[in-house]
Amino acid sequence: MITPTLYFLRSSEQKIATDILHYAARLDEVGKTLADFPELSIYNRYYGLSHRDIGLYTLSGTGVSGGAWIRLIAEDKGANAFIDSQTPILSIAVKPEFRSQGIGSMMLEQLLQEAGSRYEQISVSVLDNSPAMKFFEKFGFIKHDAPHKKSPVDAKPVITMLKTVSKDAVQRPNDGYNPSRWMD
Repeated sequence: MITPTLYFLRSSEQKIATDILHYAARLDEVGKTLADFPELSIYNRYYGLSHRDIGLYTLSGTGVSGGAWIRLIAEDKGANAFIDSQTPILSIAVKPEFRSQGIGSMMLEQLLQEAGSRYEQISVSVLDNSPAMKFFEKFGFIKHDAPHKKSPVDAKPVITMLKTVSKDAVQRPNDGYNPSRWMD
């Protein structure tokens, strides 16, 4: 097993956000593409052009294995997981061939640290009663009382989960973080 390396997701790496959104939206499971669902572009279009976007991705071997980012999305865009104008929405996915290796946990752990520098909480939209709910609960996400919505991909019911983020100091390679897992 190759140990993945974390990188900050920059605005110049828009293609990575687009590629990972394909998996975050479960399009690989339904045999569709982002072109089939233009409404999903709110999650990745112009990523990084706002200083409030925060994201990272992992490389395993020679390719991108996963990505995670948060961004504020306006209420009128109709995003699932919208809470308010101060709560960013999380998009996260690991490519199928890299799942069950701890990559998603590694990414989310670091992203939650990074989020604490700018935000009080973050939200995510999850299929109701899916294994992903347990994953997010492990990181302290709880079900939010927002009205249940439907996935734009397959109309399955989704719920919003919310996490209050810690204001702990961000650890990076120069202040004790494991440099074999993080590169800038």
